[in-house]
Amino acid sequence: MYEQAAFTEWLRSRNLSPSTVRSYGYTAEQFFTKYTELNQKNLRDYKIFLIEHYKPQTINLRIRGINCYLEYTRQETWKLPSVRTQQKPFLENVISEADYLYFKNCLRQDNHMYWYFVVRFLTVTGARISELIQIKIEHVETGYLDLYSKGGKLRRIYIPHTLRLEALQWLKETERTSGFLFLNRQGQRITSRGVARQLKHYAGIYGLNTAVVYPHSFRHRFAKSFLERCNDISMLADLMGHESIETTRIYLRKTSTEQQAMINRIVTW
Repeated sequence: MYEQAAFTEWLRSRNLSPSTVRSYGYTAEQFFTKYTELNQKNLRDYKIFLIEHYKPQTINLRIRGINCYLEYTRQETWKLPSVRTQQKPFLENVISEADYLYFKNCLRQDNHMYWYFVVRFLTVTGARISELIQIKIEHVETGYLDLYSKGGKLRRIYIPHTLRLEALQWLKETERTSGFLFLNRQGQRITSRGVARQLKHYAGIYGLNTAVVYPHSFRHRFAKSFLERCNDISMLADLMGHESIETTRIYLRKTSTEQQAMINRIVTW
């Protein structure tokens, strides 16, 4: 019988991010809504259901979730293999460096300093949105934030010196000395959804393509810009918190826009 609270507590004990805990909890709940018993036949049927209704990326996310539940129930031998995904030969919907510079400069000139710093922190730290909203003023003062992934692996998110000085000056002007860096209007820590929604709002105001303005796009921008200036993919993998360097290799690829520009420039025959 599925015990949601116990599984959720077990997930939290493994230092998984809140979003991962919610995702895996949803997966287990979805499984037990469809099936009354956990067995190999129902697991196979669940995988077929996923394949028929979801895209490969979501299928693998659900499979990771149900495999985690199998680990929780000590039935690892029943774990499901993931499905193969076709990786595109280019990156899609990544904000260009020129558009990033334009966006942050517009926000600064119009005195939208809060959102200026949201964009800056996302792009110069490579933080995921779930990590960004965990940054506190104390982390800005020390220059880094330490996070622990599943298995207790440490990842350090560095805050560059120039950004630290700029942010500390802003905090001094707003008379803030402690607590989460990015708060909502109620004085609570802002949500990932709140950040994403406002970024789209300002992208529309400044005439940017809203398809490339979303939190993870700035993390992609960090990776691309880092490799353009320091061709150390091993270090980038550590900074991004990737389990495998193969995940990081995608940033060696051009965006579709960059490929088009290169073809236009080179192919003259």
